[in-house]
Amino acid sequence: MLRMRRQKGFTLIELLIVIAIIGILAAIAIPMYRVHTVKARMSEVTNAMGTIASAWANLRTEDPTWTPPTLAMAGIQTTLGVGLMSIERAVPGTWAVTTGGTISVTLTRCGAPVDGSTLALVPSTMGDNSIRWSWSGTMPSAYIPKK
Repeated sequence: MLRMRRQKGFTLIELLIVIAIIGILAAIAIPMYRVHTVKARMSEVTNAMGTIASAWANLRTEDPTWTPPTLAMAGIQTTLGVGLMSIERAVPGTWAVTTGGTISVTLTRCGAPVDGSTLALVPSTMGDNSIRWSWSGTMPSAYIPKK
């Protein structure tokens, strides 16, 4: 009696379909991964800018007649009490707060599309004297924080 053995395994077309699906997923996932990696690196700088914004708003709330001077890195530390020397993803000499309260800095070591770009946090005074902060910058809009 002759028994026929049945072949086990995948056919060539099944393997090609799996490879095509993996290729499509990789084409979508890799760019998304890069964007989120850059945003994660930027979070160190955005957190520091938020701290500066809170300190600036607190001084302004305590004394509404206070006219804030233009501050560089040393002035931010002495006037607002925020130390910035440990922030590694910002160019140290580029921290600035204008008299209107706009906080700006130049980014470095975050990733290709945003390195050398400026990130700014701009205040707007509302009718009840509260402050609304909005982000802007010279980088592609996909990398500018939303809120």
